[in-house]
Amino acid sequence: MSDDAQSPQAPEGLSSDQALAVLRGAGEATRLRILALLAGAELNVKDLTQILAQSQPRISRHLKLMAEAGLITRFREGSWVFFRAADSGPEGALARAIVESLDASDLTLARDHARAEAVQTARAEAAQSYFKAHAAEWDSIRALHVAESQVEAAMDEVLGEGPFEFLVDLGTGTGRILELFGPRAAKALGFDLNHDMLAYARMKLERTGLSHAQVRHGDLYNVPLPDEAADVIVLHQVLHFLDDPAIAVAEAARVLKPGGKLLIVDFAPHELEFLREQSAHRRLGFARDQLGRVLEGSGLKVDRFHELSPTGEGKLTVSLWLGLKPAAASKKRKENRNVEVAA
Repeated sequence: MSDDAQSPQAPEGLSSDQALAVLRGAGEATRLRILALLAGAELNVKDLTQILAQSQPRISRHLKLMAEAGLITRFREGSWVFFRAADSGPEGALARAIVESLDASDLTLARDHARAEAVQTARAEAAQSYFKAHAAEWDSIRALHVAESQVEAAMDEVLGEGPFEFLVDLGTGTGRILELFGPRAAKALGFDLNHDMLAYARMKLERTGLSHAQVRHGDLYNVPLPDEAADVIVLHQVLHFLDDPAIAVAEAARVLKPGGKLLIVDFAPHELEFLREQSAHRRLGFARDQLGRVLEGSGLKVDRFHELSPTGEGKLTVSLWLGLKPAAASKKRKENRNVEVAA
């Protein structure tokens, strides 16, 4: 039987030892409370010490044990480390089953969730302060081009209804793209280097209940994802901030699955030089063929191009490029690797 015709394998389960390790990881009062909290939000050690009124060393020990058991996952964001309940694999399935079996009206758990909401509200207010401080700048740029609603409608039409298996938003900013398209994806992940933006995006996603949509600290030139992981990637108003947009597009192409879609939304060429100083724009827009060559150089085929032109002088045209990764790209790369090995 050929590799392409292999029978699908049954999902891997837990051995008895692994299952016992997971159950022991949750089998303590504080750890069970932590698991219930992390099933609904991403929290750091400081958050958990405030919510549970326990010392940082004690909370850290519990988190270490739970992470080793596979109950929770951790990720670093600058000097902070955030935790959330595992959302994949057999350990994640068992963790969800444990949380779902808990009585939501339990007084201790209810108090924990109330304190968690207070902590998250305080964090959201800090993020909101940052957003408000920069709102005037962003509003002034938005006033220069067609309404966001028109841009988002065009993106919706170009991407299609889905459903998507794994959507990635590179340069997620406030998380708006995850908010828009996350509901039609089984999993959605946004990356950004700005910690304040990430805090704001995380707050928005938690409030909208999109628990499967998450944000992470990450560099667009070196996305922390394996090859061919995502079936949809979006670069929305990001490339004009970069010194080398071609590297970011090539990195997106690397992460894209064969048959996947890369949607780029950015400005057409313009002469508004003040945006370099006022808003740190490195590029004053991109021509249709310019980004087309970048996409093709990254192994993608330009499938769609669309322009949204506003009325009035000094206004910015917004362009949309949809790149597709040929299904044969992965096979050809594997063949090349086999030739290199044989040589």
